[in-house]
Amino acid sequence: MEKNICVIGGGRWGKNHIRTLSGLDSLAAIAEVSSTRLDELIKQYPNVIGYTSIDDAIAARYDGYTIATPAETHYEIAKKIIAQGLNLLIEKPMTMTSDESVELVAMAEKTGSRLMVGHVLLFHPAIIKIKEIVDSGKLGKLFYLYSTRLNLGTVRTEESVFSSFAPHDISVLDYIIGKAATKIEAKGAKFLQENIFDSTMTQLTYPDNIHAHIHVSWLHPFKEQRLVLVGSQGMISFDDSSKEKEIHFYNKRVDIENGQPVKIEQPDEIIPYEKKMPLEEELKYFIGHLNTTIEVADGKSGYEVVKILEQVKQIIESK
Repeated sequence: MEKNICVIGGGRWGKNHIRTLSGLDSLAAIAEVSSTRLDELIKQYPNVIGYTSIDDAIAARYDGYTIATPAETHYEIAKKIIAQGLNLLIEKPMTMTSDESVELVAMAEKTGSRLMVGHVLLFHPAIIKIKEIVDSGKLGKLFYLYSTRLNLGTVRTEESVFSSFAPHDISVLDYIIGKAATKIEAKGAKFLQENIFDSTMTQLTYPDNIHAHIHVSWLHPFKEQRLVLVGSQGMISFDDSSKEKEIHFYNKRVDIENGQPVKIEQPDEIIPYEKKMPLEEELKYFIGHLNTTIEVADGKSGYEVVKILEQVKQIIESK
């Protein structure tokens, strides 16, 4: 699996890329515009080449690149890499606008660049297992899903809570359902800052009468990262913020018999799955698909997430 990967950005999340790729024997270079920060990183990883110029790093033509810089820089950096036909993983959100995202997707198709977006929860073993359960038919027809991402703190001053928290939830819902939302409704509330929403509730309608909602807030008394699925034959709950991180299958449903709803309950189950680190699995997938088609978290799925972020922003700001 060993490949030569260059990480662009040595900040908080970039350091996670660097550490993980080093553990995979695939870290070849780091590009970081701060010479002080770059020097610190090279001391930790002395066998790695360091660049303060992103253009110089691109000119070296590594097997793949990951962009872990501030979101507003993603588009310009990605455009340079894709124009050279080089392989790229861009951290979420892919870009700041859907127009930028769709342009990068089209460019990648033209130049042959493998383009992937860092929606890391799509590589979470529990999310993958839940997708397998849904696809197996164990839940029956999927009716309704909801995702909550709640916490106290991590308040941003440059973006609202939906843009900050919800990319994870959008990507997971699209992945599990296997389709993009066709209708979006949303409400938001501002409490702490004049132009920043602290809490939002978004309702999504998908094909086949599947519905979902996303509730995100950084004004909440406790941390919760919960996903719930309701189907015709059962229900699932998974809380990624819990210590146990268990997938609970509730063997419960409501049937209509002689025109009357009848509740049916049988013993619940805990669904086992193999515990792995999502970022490591994501980067393994990227490395393993440098010479083939990227099917999970590809550029098109990254665009769909940015499109919803953009639409929700327009909806809540217009009210």
